[in-house]
Amino acid sequence: MKKQFIQKGACMVLTASIVLMSHCSKPMVADGKTPTPSGSITDLASPPGDVVGKLTVGYQGWFAAAGDGSPYNSWQHQNLEMWPDCSEYTNSYAGMPFLQDGIAQPPYNGNLGNGQPAKMFSSYDQQVANVHCKWMQQSGIDCIALQRFGSAIVVGSVKKAQFDGIATMMKNGAQTYGRKFYIMYDCSATDPIDVDWTNTITGTLNLTASSAYAKQNGMPVVCLWGVGKSGRGTTADWLTKINWFKAQGCYVIGAPLANFATDTPNQPAYNACHMIMPWWVGKQSNFQTSYTSDLAYCNANGLDYQGCSYPGTAFANTNGQATSPRNQIKRMYGNFIWSQFAGMRNAGVQSMYVAMFDEAQEATSIFKCAENVSQIPAGKYFLTLDADGVVCSKDFYLRLVNNGQKMVKGLIPYQATHTTPYTNYLDVCDANTGWAGGNPLSVNTTDKQEGTASLQSVGSGTDEFKKVFTPFNSGATAASGTIRFWYYVSDITKLGPANQIEVGSGGAADVSEYNWNIGTLVNGWNLITRSFSIAGTTGGTPNLSAINWFRIYHAKTGSVTTRVDGIQIFP
Repeated sequence: MKKQFIQKGACMVLTASIVLMSHCSKPMVADGKTPTPSGSITDLASPPGDVVGKLTVGYQGWFAAAGDGSPYNSWQHQNLEMWPDCSEYTNSYAGMPFLQDGIAQPPYNGNLGNGQPAKMFSSYDQQVANVHCKWMQQSGIDCIALQRFGSAIVVGSVKKAQFDGIATMMKNGAQTYGRKFYIMYDCSATDPIDVDWTNTITGTLNLTASSAYAKQNGMPVVCLWGVGKSGRGTTADWLTKINWFKAQGCYVIGAPLANFATDTPNQPAYNACHMIMPWWVGKQSNFQTSYTSDLAYCNANGLDYQGCSYPGTAFANTNGQATSPRNQIKRMYGNFIWSQFAGMRNAGVQSMYVAMFDEAQEATSIFKCAENVSQIPAGKYFLTLDADGVVCSKDFYLRLVNNGQKMVKGLIPYQATHTTPYTNYLDVCDANTGWAGGNPLSVNTTDKQEGTASLQSVGSGTDEFKKVFTPFNSGATAASGTIRFWYYVSDITKLGPANQIEVGSGGAADVSEYNWNIGTLVNGWNLITRSFSIAGTTGGTPNLSAINWFRIYHAKTGSVTTRVDGIQIFP
């Protein structure tokens, strides 16, 4: 399993305290750098590039399923603490075995609490890699630290074939969605990662030749996790490995444990790197103080610094509650990780690392996971996003991280506590409650883009989908907000020119309403995105903090099937 700062198997008494940062606003400056509390600008050892001044997420990519056609073609890493939302993956698999309170369970072929089949995805799937990179693009995540393990590089092994395939798929996804990625070795100093780099990474896979491979200061990036960690090699061993990569022209990130700045024996290895990213999973407080002292050490030694953050963690299903309590370090509906972003901003940190994107085993994942017990296997325990008493949509942490990286980069003002809406779905379109239209409406559970269903209209009537909502605070502004949803058309040749999308706060058409032309469509699903800044308005200025109206209408020359799914409003 992935590393934790709190060692697995140790009994720890944990507190739920969260350090809140100062409420004073921080001024913004023209070059995008963030002032430190004293008002000075933190100098960077390196200029902004693919990792300096950017947000990176750790990516495991280690899930596999029986029947997925991967080299493993069997269930791998099924000791989940959180249950991933699989509604956007083309392929998913039933029959997953998993652990409950440290005890292995037989293959599960039952349902989720909502009656839908319980299925899990495989990382060995190009569509999955693409979806994850798309979410990263939508969430302001610049770069992917693709995990590669010292135990997974044995030539001819199934494990190496598995991770080689994942690396190629993530390269393709990153290229498609304009993200950067680099290899992050989780290894010992004596593992033959130098041979792997030569023969596989830059050899058969040729990853560094990709336009998506991260470069910093013109050099391909590589990260070594475990530098200085007990049992992972001597300082001399690490110096040898670090200097070998530097001799190949690489930009080397060292990833030690927390408190590296006081680890005097291993400092020669740390100081040989180009950047330091200390591992903080398990740390619970004093974030700003630690960021400040870490950054001071790196500045004094000419090193770049990448601040680590994480949303919370738990490991009860793997270790058992006697060792690892459920919901061990609470997420507190985003307040915990936000305190880390606030600490970065106040300390003057420029480069960010979020642990992790898809680590569902230790519950550090920020990708889409089950919101509540209706979305996990019925009668089983998995940590859900509402565990701390606030309903959060499955994409909440992606949206929260997006706002956090904007704040750290100085793109939005400092705020000590987050204001990210807990949900940005005006409607998930999984039920037709409250919906009306000029044609019969139904729920289609087969052809959907998100969730468990889409709404379907069949007929020649102009009004397709309309609904009056309880006022919804979108968190959007007229200057930067957007609405996005999926729209399906069976036959565009039967659509007339009169059409419109309407969103408003007046509870009816033509009252405090934004409106847009639907635009050019293709047969099948279309992802519609419209900015409020270019919308027409009718009947007054809409209140984006109290949206209560949505409508799609389209004139037709014959019967057409249309569907709508996943209506979201983004700040």
